[in-house]
Amino acid sequence: MNSNIEPSDHNVAAAQALLKNDRLPFHRKITYGFTDMSGNLLYCIIGSYMLYFFTNVFGLSVGTAGSLLLLGRVIDAIGAPVMGVLVDHTHSKYGKSRPWFLWMSLPFAIFVWLLFTTPALGSTAKIIYAGGMYIFAELSYTAMSTPITSVLPNLTANSADRMSANSIRLVLGNVGNFFAVTFIMPLASAVGHGNDQRGWSIAVGIYALVAFIFLLIGFLDMREKNIEKDEIITIKESFKATRGNWPWMIIVAANLIYWTAYSARNAALPYYFQYNLSDKSLISFFNGFSIIQIIGMASVPFFCKFLHKWGTTVFMLALTMIGQVWIGLAGSNVTSALIGWCIACIGAGSACTMFFAMVGDTVDFGEWKSGIRANGLLTAMGASFCIQMGAGIGSFIAAKIMAAFGFSAAKAAQTTGTMNAISFTFIWVPVIIYAVSLILMVIYRKWEHHEPIVTEDLAERRAQLQSRNAN
Repeated sequence: MNSNIEPSDHNVAAAQALLKNDRLPFHRKITYGFTDMSGNLLYCIIGSYMLYFFTNVFGLSVGTAGSLLLLGRVIDAIGAPVMGVLVDHTHSKYGKSRPWFLWMSLPFAIFVWLLFTTPALGSTAKIIYAGGMYIFAELSYTAMSTPITSVLPNLTANSADRMSANSIRLVLGNVGNFFAVTFIMPLASAVGHGNDQRGWSIAVGIYALVAFIFLLIGFLDMREKNIEKDEIITIKESFKATRGNWPWMIIVAANLIYWTAYSARNAALPYYFQYNLSDKSLISFFNGFSIIQIIGMASVPFFCKFLHKWGTTVFMLALTMIGQVWIGLAGSNVTSALIGWCIACIGAGSACTMFFAMVGDTVDFGEWKSGIRANGLLTAMGASFCIQMGAGIGSFIAAKIMAAFGFSAAKAAQTTGTMNAISFTFIWVPVIIYAVSLILMVIYRKWEHHEPIVTEDLAERRAQLQSRNAN
């Protein structure tokens, strides 16, 4: 009878030993964070200023710009699952995800620089150039950002280390966001000497060089585990990991809705401060205060101990909505609006941290249910697809509302109706959309309660496999 029990006991003990010893060094958590910091250093310029750049610097109408942003994001969103499948089919001495940082860092930097460079072209040619460079910049970001999320489950199986690494990653990502949204406009103004088009090209070029260097540092220090045993799975097998993976479906939906709200707010922000509050300097000033969301990001592991992941996400989304409402009630009181902005930033940044962490957990669920570990596809859809599609929809919503109420960058002053539309888009549209994401996270609660079973079962399977291979 003991002979039937001992192998199982051995597997359980081996599984516990694997989980205990599978730790991620602190320096690797930092360099892992360099990847997101570099990505945000450039991508947050696109997310926060693309619509504004197209209308007020590049010279496109708001309707044309909004359509280009939606078209580009849809194409790039379709590219996200393709990129996920490519990651799943990658097999190299560096692993599945890690080599993409080496391959895509330079194209990403170059295309973003070209996107913010304005050539002397006719009106039709300018639209084609803007749309083409936007698509190339977004696709290269997808090819570089998808591995940022997909590599995490392969860096360590330890849930606490994953949460810690993801928090550090997003804190450093927020540092990249801070420098992007706070200093890019003043730098463009300083180096442009009155020529906005020249200034933006030079400023973004400087940022692109810095991002490229930090991406290479992240690649050099990163290590994927058990890559010698990685099997290349078919496209059909990759999609099989999504069947019955309800926690993944919920996270994808909630994260897509989150990014739609977040992007609509960011797209409307420059217009709100320039036209509604008549102070263009407040754009960089308020964006600079978004660095405060680091407080929320760093405290996420603490909140998760008491509220769990789903509860922490619900709390942070609610906090974001409260901050948005506060801004609306503040009106022209800049001090009060800044308080509301800080509250909203802490909530939004922390909720973003949670989504990135939880999509990694759904990879484990997919493997547990189907026997297939599709890091690339599941994380690409749960992260890159949501960012791209949500940003496209959010920017499109903002552009269409403003266009419907007669916005034109050629006008020094906007009508009352236009300013009301800008205010509604910046403040109230995000509140409405965030509420839907919050409801979905309440539904996610039952799946989080199932995670310990998934983790233990997977560890036992791996221990059993190692035992068989040893024999």
